Amino acid sequence: MAQIGIHLKRLRLRRKLSVRDLAVRSGISHATISLVERDKTSPSVDTLSAVLDALGTTLVGFFDGLQTTLAYSPFYEEEDLVEIGDKDTVSYRMLGINHPNRHILMLKEKYEVGADTGEAFSHRSQETGFVLSGQVEVTVGNQKRVLRPGQGYYFDSQMPHRFRNVGPETAEIISAVTPPTY
Repeated sequence: MAQIGIHLKRLRLRRKLSVRDLAVRSGISHATISLVERDKTSPSVDTLSAVLDALGTTLVGFFDGLQTTLAYSPFYEEEDLVEIGDKDTVSYRMLGINHPNRHILMLKEKYEVGADTGEAFSHRSQETGFVLSGQVEVTVGNQKRVLRPGQGYYFDSQMPHRFRNVGPETAEIISAVTPPTY
């Protein structure tokens, strides 16, 4: 389902709650909430219900608010990319949020110096990407490598994975995840 993470994050921010505050209120771990907000995992109905209850809304109310008001176009400007990450440390700018029947999650990722996706996580997809700038340490399962501009990765996302900027400058990646995790 498109926009679950974005919509959930907007609800949380409107209520002026941190991810940890919402975790305490809902009984769902802050790591899980963070992954859902970044669309790195799809929540179960029970998990989503618990989080929404803590936010003071229902499943029906939540899904009614997910309808996009953006008209479809096959072309996108920089300002059309929708932020689905934490733009202060790890930014995930999504291309094509309003595309009908989308089968690919295409991202322009930006990692500030020292930024880290946190504990290794997994989900049912495949991921691929190229480093455009900086140095990104990518861990997949028990393998780890620092990738530099021009280098890339492709892996089964069911293997626990993690990304970390280990260089002295901001790092950027262009990536794709298929199928999208929502």
